[in-house]
Amino acid sequence: MAKTAIDLKGKTNRPLNNTWKKMKGQKALILMSFPFVIWLIVFKYIPLAGWTMAFQDYSPAKGLFDQEWVGLKHFKVLFKEDLFYQALTNTLGMGVLGLVFGTLTSIGFALLINEVRLIKFKKLTQTISYLPHFVSWVIVANIVTTMLAPEGVVNNLLMATNIIDKPIGFMSNPNMFWGIVTAADVWKETGWNAIIYLAAMTGVDPQLYEAAKVDGASRWKQMWHITLPSIRPVIIVLLILNIGNLINIGFEKQMLLGNNIVAEKALVIDLYALNYGIGMFRYSFGTAIGIFKSVISVILIVIFNNLAKKTGDGGIY
Repeated sequence: MAKTAIDLKGKTNRPLNNTWKKMKGQKALILMSFPFVIWLIVFKYIPLAGWTMAFQDYSPAKGLFDQEWVGLKHFKVLFKEDLFYQALTNTLGMGVLGLVFGTLTSIGFALLINEVRLIKFKKLTQTISYLPHFVSWVIVANIVTTMLAPEGVVNNLLMATNIIDKPIGFMSNPNMFWGIVTAADVWKETGWNAIIYLAAMTGVDPQLYEAAKVDGASRWKQMWHITLPSIRPVIIVLLILNIGNLINIGFEKQMLLGNNIVAEKALVIDLYALNYGIGMFRYSFGTAIGIFKSVISVILIVIFNNLAKKTGDGGIY
């Protein structure tokens, strides 16, 4: 009995000892991660205390916990607002378009770059494709507005090729606004988003391509049957993360590209929270909108992560 007890005690302590040894072996990495953990706690977790404002009639003159508690009042008001549903529709519409076209163009661009054999040309193309990511939306919106103006490059080109007889009012047509925002976003972010896919492609076993060449597979078939299946787990993980941000598309591009004519199509949830929440000093109402966005994002991630796991494609947890 004594020997068994000692053995059990040894087995119980063994996982703890192994964990402690691993931590000691990686103490440099743990120390390096501390600043980021502290940043995460200070700027992501501590501010969650501000969510209490959504359940109060918040007044800046009082302390956070000295406010009048009103329960779900602001959520009830939010779900009765017609503008909220309009903003939600626009957000989901532009979010889905950005997700679909952004993912497809990023993967397609990464595949094309991966097939380039001239190293110098490949590096030059990659560098040029990254540059728009570092350009502010103020500059991008100015470029897009200038190009799509009645006297802009696009209209002049279409008229010169006899495709149209008179200039098209791109920026004054509400039905075109979602497409313009999506196209501008895709142009700006495609090169940057392709980096992870390119990194995943470098990990594909070269022997698979050699075997495919021996079997007579063309470059297209190699991409379709080797490259894409090999990076499928990466695609799924990024897709799940992007779906979680489907409702968090920001408001910069909509605000900068929008105008009074297309205002109905440019109103997104973040802009709605800014204009009708913080802009009107309705801090509790704006906080309720933020909580709604966070809850929807978590639900989307959980749903699509479970779907990915059920189909055998893995997930993010």
